[in-house]
Amino acid sequence: MSRVAFVTGGTGFVGGHLIEMLVKDGWQVSALHRPNSDPSRLITLGAIPVPGVLHQLESMVEAVPMDCDAIFHIAGNTSMWRKKNAEQNRDNVGGTHCMIGAALQKHAKRFIHTSSISAYGMHRGVINEQTRANAGDGSINYGRSKFLAEMEVRKGIEHGLNAVILNPCGIIGAGDTHNWSQMIALIDQGKLPGVPPGGGNFCDVREVARAHISALERGRCGENYILAGVEASFLELARTISHLLGKPAPRRTMPKAAIQLAGKVYPLLASFSGEEPSITPEKVAMMTNRVRADGNKAVCELGFNDQIQLAEMLESCIHWMRQTDRLETRKIAG
Repeated sequence: MSRVAFVTGGTGFVGGHLIEMLVKDGWQVSALHRPNSDPSRLITLGAIPVPGVLHQLESMVEAVPMDCDAIFHIAGNTSMWRKKNAEQNRDNVGGTHCMIGAALQKHAKRFIHTSSISAYGMHRGVINEQTRANAGDGSINYGRSKFLAEMEVRKGIEHGLNAVILNPCGIIGAGDTHNWSQMIALIDQGKLPGVPPGGGNFCDVREVARAHISALERGRCGENYILAGVEASFLELARTISHLLGKPAPRRTMPKAAIQLAGKVYPLLASFSGEEPSITPEKVAMMTNRVRADGNKAVCELGFNDQIQLAEMLESCIHWMRQTDRLETRKIAG
């Protein structure tokens, strides 16, 4: 008999890769989708679409299969605009609370929670699993909401939930429509306004998806696992993208003061348009800091592969973007 999994965020970046891997391994996968959304992508991936509202407990109890082998809670609101803080808290904190309630009521055997390195907040030193999180007191609501969501998981563990928490850093790869693919598209079009002075760790989306399955089988209940990958500055990232696209590479980063000014101006303009600004004070804080993470625990205990090089991850993303007509450049540079 095939094992049964329930996935939230299945139409997203990581979720799509995970569903493909689970289906290939013979799992029966049910995947959540909003009642009025198109479930065709989930069907294409091989999952059974299940309508439901993430932040409504009754809806989640109805959606989750009884005695399922695993719940992968990947769905998350990644907004960096304070105007959407209430919606983000509803999705990330309230949604996690409801998913845990459903998992306990339906006797799920294992709960894998996708958090973020942002749940630890900003630190000058290298972050590891022993680092005391300060995101709960930080000014970036995304990090705060992911930290509070982890607290919901820990409450669930106190009531018998068998849960593991994953904290990925920057994720790169095929299927990315909102993150680093935006930088790739701007460089491809010659429209990148500048490179911020920060940086961080970057990991391959395929390895992040595999880490979810490994966490199910090998992760210890109640433990966090940072999925770090290679460390690079945003300038290194932009230069690598430029080389792969055969475009002129930026020589230096933008002054921090210029980015901070943009972070004040863009939200003012957005008050007229109503659309989320491309630069906000929260994004500025993320872009102008270099967040360093130690992923050795995930490497040792989950077998996470943190050796995929930046160029390989970006090449995979660029190839996918070209296949889906998201790029003008046709050939990757040698």
